[in-house]
Amino acid sequence: MTVARAVEQPSASAILAKAQHENFPVALRFLPRTLRTRLEAIYGFARLVDDLGDEYAGDRNAALDWLEQDLDRAFEGRAEHPLLQRVTVFVRETGVTRDPFQRLVEANRQDQVVSHYATWEELAHYCTLSANPVGELVLASIGAATPERIGWSDDVCTALQLLEHLQDVDEDAARERVYIPEGDRAGTLERAHSLLASGIPLVGSLRGSGKLAVAAYVGGGRAAANALQRGGRFAGNRERFAETWRVLRAAR
Repeated sequence: MTVARAVEQPSASAILAKAQHENFPVALRFLPRTLRTRLEAIYGFARLVDDLGDEYAGDRNAALDWLEQDLDRAFEGRAEHPLLQRVTVFVRETGVTRDPFQRLVEANRQDQVVSHYATWEELAHYCTLSANPVGELVLASIGAATPERIGWSDDVCTALQLLEHLQDVDEDAARERVYIPEGDRAGTLERAHSLLASGIPLVGSLRGSGKLAVAAYVGGGRAAANALQRGGRFAGNRERFAETWRVLRAAR
C-alpha cells in the first residue's frame, strides 16, 4: 500500500474535533467563512505533518518525503491529499510562500533524530521550525504578515508550543521524547507567560476578524498557562473565552 493510501484522510470536522484538546481558537466558529476555511487549512496541514511524524506506523521519513512531494503538487494545483488540496486554495488566495510549510515538515524530520532537548536554546530553535511558521501562516491568512507582526507572532507561537509540551509531558515520554529541559518546568512556564505578552501589541495592531482570530490564539495560550500554573492540564472553553476578551480589552 502506498503512503498516500495508508495515510488517514480526515474530514475538516474530524480535524477540528482534535483541536478541542489543543490550543486552537474556540472563537473559530464566530469568524467569517473565508477566514475560518483558511485557518482550517493551516491547522489541517500542521496536524497532518505531526501525525505522520508522531503516529504513522510505517517509515515516517518516507511518509514525510511523500508529504513534501504532495506539498510541491499543492503549489502546482494537483495535490493528492484532501488537506493539501486545501493548501492549494490557501496559497492561491494569500500568495504565501512554501517556506513556512517546509519548516513544519523539517520540525518533524528533526523529531525522527532528536529526542531530547537539554537546554532552552535548543528548544527555542526547535520552536522556530515547529511553531513559529504557523503564526506566519495565520498572519498571511489575514493579509497582515509584516516583519514587526511576525516578530510578535514568533513570541506567541513559541509560547504556545512550550505550553503544549508542558501539557503533553507524559505523551511525549511515551514516545521517548523529552522537550522540556530537565529541571526547567517552572522556568519554561514562566517563559511562556512572558512571551505571551507580545500578543497584546500584536492584537492591537490588527483590525476586524483577524484581530479576533489572533486574540483567540493569545487568549487560549493565556488560559492554558493559567491552568498549568494551577496544576491542571487543559483550560475550559469558558476560561479561553474570558482570556480572549481580556486580550481584546488590553489591546485597544
